Amino acid sequence: MLTWTQLADRRPDLTDEGRRQLYQWGIGLGFLATVRPDGGPRVHPVCPVISDDGLHVLVVSGPKQRDLHRDGRYSLHGETYAPPDHDDGFSVSGLAREVTDADVGRRVRAHLLAERDQSVPWPTIDEDVLFELLVDRCLVMRTDDGDPFPKGPTVWRASR
Repeated sequence: MLTWTQLADRRPDLTDEGRRQLYQWGIGLGFLATVRPDGGPRVHPVCPVISDDGLHVLVVSGPKQRDLHRDGRYSLHGETYAPPDHDDGFSVSGLAREVTDADVGRRVRAHLLAERDQSVPWPTIDEDVLFELLVDRCLVMRTDDGDPFPKGPTVWRASR
């Protein structure tokens, strides 16, 4: 399992493509899948944050936050929505861990607000739980041959 920063050191092609797809609209947008108590999937849209501190999500109090506290397995998916690359996709899967370091929490929240040109945060920003998404596997799907990825899936696993 690697942090996003460690993955970027080893495979900058993957993290560059991930950033491109997750940030295609200027802010991070994706779908976060977690594991419900009954073992089924739970999927919701989220705004991931990629910063010098890694890959993070802020999660409001509720089922998704409870899922991550109980069973940290996750999958984050982003895709390109605009033609001609509308079938391109990117996903990472692994374990989410709560960030308890106050300095990291402040930096990531500040980065998030700066991305959105927001000087006034939403009311629950300090109560929302910050999770770092550790990466065990990564998938890049391309609909056309491109540099550096060929047409079709490119799969990377930390265990290899």
